[in-house]
Amino acid sequence: MKRLFIALLLFFPLALFAQTFNKAVGIRGGLSSGIEYRIYTDDANSYKFLLATRDNGIQLHAFKEFHQFDMFSFTEQLTFFYGVGVHFGYEQWDKQYVQDNTSWYEERTALLAGLDGLAGVEYLFYEVPLSIGLEVKPYFDVLGREMFNIELFDVAFTLKFHF
Repeated sequence: MKRLFIALLLFFPLALFAQTFNKAVGIRGGLSSGIEYRIYTDDANSYKFLLATRDNGIQLHAFKEFHQFDMFSFTEQLTFFYGVGVHFGYEQWDKQYVQDNTSWYEERTALLAGLDGLAGVEYLFYEVPLSIGLEVKPYFDVLGREMFNIELFDVAFTLKFHF
């Protein structure tokens, strides 16, 4: 029994190192902050779903991602990825009205929909199934408070658990 326990202690870290992952769940902290879920279809492709908050509203984003593992020659653990996607949700804001030296605010809500881009780098720790990343997600709203709103620098940090 003692030998079995020692063998498990010796080989368990090697088993963790050899794992392959096909899913990831994580958090994103940026202008659009939220929870994300990624499904790998193969080594170079994945789909990501992000439930994010922005502008006092909630949006659901869906991305098709492409991964390039061989861009950085100094390590295999750093990956470049890019992708395209769409988003749908709502946003809220307060509109100010002024009449006869009196002002008041009224809460407004609008549907939000648009197109997204995505580019970033991600470092995967082989010892534990975690990754950290830095990404930029430019978006283009076609519906919302402002028609045709463009944001080029929605930069965020990510932390993901792979399984």
